[in-house]
Amino acid sequence: MLDTKLSQISLNPDHTGATTSPIYLSTAFEHEGVGKSTGFDYTRTKNPTRSHFEEAFAELEGGTHSFATSSGMAAVQLCCNLFNSGDEVLVSFDLYGGTFRIFDFYETKYNVKFHYVNFNNHDEITSLINENTRAFFIEPITNPSMETTELAPLFKIVQDKNILTIIDNTFLTPYLSRPLTEGADIVLHSATKYIGGHNDVLAGVVTVKDETLAESLSLYHNMIGATLSPFDGFLLLRGLKTLHVRMDRAIENAKKVSAHFENHDAVDKVLYAGTTGMLSLRFKNTHSVNTFLENIEVCTFAESLGGTETFITFPFTQTHAEMPDDERMKRGIDDSLIRLSIGIENVNDIIEDIEQALNKSLK
Repeated sequence: MLDTKLSQISLNPDHTGATTSPIYLSTAFEHEGVGKSTGFDYTRTKNPTRSHFEEAFAELEGGTHSFATSSGMAAVQLCCNLFNSGDEVLVSFDLYGGTFRIFDFYETKYNVKFHYVNFNNHDEITSLINENTRAFFIEPITNPSMETTELAPLFKIVQDKNILTIIDNTFLTPYLSRPLTEGADIVLHSATKYIGGHNDVLAGVVTVKDETLAESLSLYHNMIGATLSPFDGFLLLRGLKTLHVRMDRAIENAKKVSAHFENHDAVDKVLYAGTTGMLSLRFKNTHSVNTFLENIEVCTFAESLGGTETFITFPFTQTHAEMPDDERMKRGIDDSLIRLSIGIENVNDIIEDIEQALNKSLK
């Protein structure tokens, strides 16, 4: 069972009998002679602690190879190396601002064209596919509008078209969704978030099942060098051990928070997909987001997600601040929208804190 596998994920005894994977901080590994290697030569290329995480994570995803990176954006950038000048990519219209930023860079610098689409509109997608279409880049639950996308029809659309499906599964994790087993080619995560789970590690991970893709990504991973440190690999293994427990509690809390504020006098709309710990609230114009954020006490005003604590993020000035104003407005990212990563606290404490801050935010 998956929960048992997660709980025991770092239980890999070596000759000492240690029940937790050791941290190999060495940057270099001794050779017994020319052409003789233990399989580890230089830690950028391969490290035992990172390899332990990558092998365990690939198994969780239903893939064959995982590549642990120094951040979630490094994971996105690793995938971008698969694109050449003139390639076209269809992308979820609503998505993380950092991803939009790096795609804009690749479009300007390297002439890779990105089309932002509604992946639930299959006619629109089909009309945009041409001989240059290289990939679909999909957030199954979008950030920050929490719009959901059904993946199965998209896998059918690209079948036999030599188009890659790249899934950013950060919000869902392999505990809730395993797209590689359903037809995806690449799944990536900002492992900083739910995978690490404690807001104390910066990391990303890319997983594939195709050997040719794995060879390409392995080359880029080593060449660019944005690889995960051994200590951070250890932290991710530790985080995975409680992933299922944290996700279950976060989802339980998020459902209650969503239901509580669904018809609230201060809230114009609750944006919640119902399957993760992430939700967004759109305030009515009678309440000030700025004042609200200044008065939260139990929750934390911070720019991240997926930890044990409830974080509240203001996309307008944080995650999507560098997105051009017109692009933000198209996506409804304005000064009335907040994003919540619901933690594992007592849910009544979360709700009461939001309530008291809302009361103080009345204009």
